[in-house]
Amino acid sequence: MVSFKPSPVVPPLRRPQLAEARRVRAVELFGQGRSGVEIARMLGASEESVRRWKRVWEEGGADGLRRRPATGRPPKLDDAQVERVRTALEQGAQAHGFEADLWTLERVGLVVERVTGVVLSRASVWRLLTGRLGWSLQRPERRAVERDESEIARWIAHEWPRIRKGR
Repeated sequence: MVSFKPSPVVPPLRRPQLAEARRVRAVELFGQGRSGVEIARMLGASEESVRRWKRVWEEGGADGLRRRPATGRPPKLDDAQVERVRTALEQGAQAHGFEADLWTLERVGLVVERVTGVVLSRASVWRLLTGRLGWSLQRPERRAVERDESEIARWIAHEWPRIRKGR
């Protein structure tokens, strides 16, 4: 079984955000009068990209280099619904009637449907969890129910050295 939990840290910047930050930095460097070659070297970009950014900047200003909203179908869940789902998931799986306190894609999908009335595919649930909620995949450790840590420690301390001496 697979479990999902909130990531303890703020998610790192994604590629589009990093690219926009580079273009914005290039604008600052254009303003300082730096050459295209110098800017390309400083930002780790190609000279052609820097020339293109400069052309866009000269025509439309810094806003022309900002990220544009994604095209295509809008998300099925708006921000308020995502926050309601987050609140519901943070209550734990058992609070929603599941036997074990582990989240799976199927369980999250059921909770999303109960909370918002929206049915999501497994892939959409995955994108919701990892993208919009910032959760990460957690796999529980597989351990035998009969495992006795004190017996293992005793065996390692007493039996293992005896066995090794027999070599």
